[in-house]
Amino acid sequence: MSFALLKNLVFRQPKQQVYNKIEAFEGQSWASSPTLSSENSDVESQQLRDEISEKLPPPSQKVEPSRFKVDARVISDAIIGLSDGLTVPFALTAGLSAIGSTKVVVYGGMAELIAGAISMGLGGYLGAKSERDSYNATLHETEDLVNGNPAAIEETITSLFESYDVPEPTIRALTSHLATSPHLTSFMMRFEHTLPEPVGSRAITCALTIAMGYFMGGFLPLLPYFFVDGVRRGLAWSVGIMIIALFSFGYTKTCFVSGWKGWRKSLLGVRGGVEMVVVGSLAAGAAMGLVIAFNNHAGALG
Repeated sequence: MSFALLKNLVFRQPKQQVYNKIEAFEGQSWASSPTLSSENSDVESQQLRDEISEKLPPPSQKVEPSRFKVDARVISDAIIGLSDGLTVPFALTAGLSAIGSTKVVVYGGMAELIAGAISMGLGGYLGAKSERDSYNATLHETEDLVNGNPAAIEETITSLFESYDVPEPTIRALTSHLATSPHLTSFMMRFEHTLPEPVGSRAITCALTIAMGYFMGGFLPLLPYFFVDGVRRGLAWSVGIMIIALFSFGYTKTCFVSGWKGWRKSLLGVRGGVEMVVVGSLAAGAAMGLVIAFNNHAGALG
């Protein structure tokens, strides 16, 4: 039974097949057991059926798939783009505002936004492409090992199950079964190398998500300079907007990872928001101070 349980965990069977096997098991085991009376058999069989019905939906019930589900990798890419976009362009626009020209801030900020989005998107594309190439290389190595050195594969499978304290007879049975299974390569990729197969459009999706996140995050500190007169007023509005944006982003990012319920999770979210505000403020202050220092130095030389 332990072998069948582990086998079903690794290679899941359709629910209808599980029901058929359960019904066959009930019809054979309870009737053939010499130690159980017919009354006890009926009672325990009904108890077993009730327990199973609580854990599994009926065979006729169709499990509706989720209509909308965002891939975790897409969320991770968006966080990467937004975190850089909310920090770097804000520091640049704050630094350029020290020069005192709104046009310089707008033109310089837009140039940095476009160049930064292209650079970040290209980096994401190359990273995802390298991940795909690495997966393919590992897959080919695993296939060669499966075909050329079955003894090493069996030893690896044994070590995998030994780490979970699986009984030795069960390990031998599982190893013997997997050694002749057509899914052996997939098993090794998933449990030995822990590498999920990358989606074919992963590189393009990664590039677009990071680039859009960077541009959207970086456009926020630049937005006030389009609507207000004077660099100082634009900087004041930009700082106010970015404090709110950085705190909201830090809070949401932290709670998305740690959870939303409970005051402890809320405190972690507040801490994450404050950290983002501090990092963004330090970057903007450093950039602004350097620009002022360079401008004063250039004026002294001139």
